[in-house]
Amino acid sequence: MATVYLGLGTNLGNKRENIENAIYYISQQIGEVISISSFFESKPWGFMSENDFLNAVISVTTTISPTLLLEKTQEIEREMGRKTKTKEGGYSDRLIDIDILFYDTLVLDTPKLKIPHPLIQKRDFVLIPLAEIAPNLVHPVLQKSIREMIKTLNR
Repeated sequence: MATVYLGLGTNLGNKRENIENAIYYISQQIGEVISISSFFESKPWGFMSENDFLNAVISVTTTISPTLLLEKTQEIEREMGRKTKTKEGGYSDRLIDIDILFYDTLVLDTPKLKIPHPLIQKRDFVLIPLAEIAPNLVHPVLQKSIREMIKTLNR
C-alpha cells in the first residue's frame, strides 16, 4: 500500500464542485482518500488568464503502480471534460488538473512521469495546502520538509 499526494487545480466552471468531483472519482478509481487540505485560491501560474484557480492537495492510499496512477488521473481529467493536457510548459485554463506530487518516497524520472513533481518547491498553491496535511513530509530529492520549503518560497 502506497501513500500518494495529489495536487488538484481548476480555474473554469464551478471550481469547488470540480475539485469535489475529482476527489470522488479518485476515491472510486484510485484508492482511499485519507486527507484533504483546505481549498486554496491562487492566480494563474506560468500563463495569463482572467480566471483564478482553486487548488487543494489530498493524500490517498493505493495499491496501483505509479504508471497506472498517471493513466487513472489522466482518465479522470478526461471524464471531467479536460480536452488537452499541458505540453512543453504551455499552460492554459482547465476544468481540472491532477498532478502526482509524491508516491511514498519514490524518485522516478521518465519521459512520461516525474516523481516527485519537479515544480513542488516553486508553487505556493501546492506547498501551502500540502503543509496543512503533511507539514513534516520530506521531499526525497531535496531532503527538505514541506514546512522548510515554504520558508524558502519566493512570494
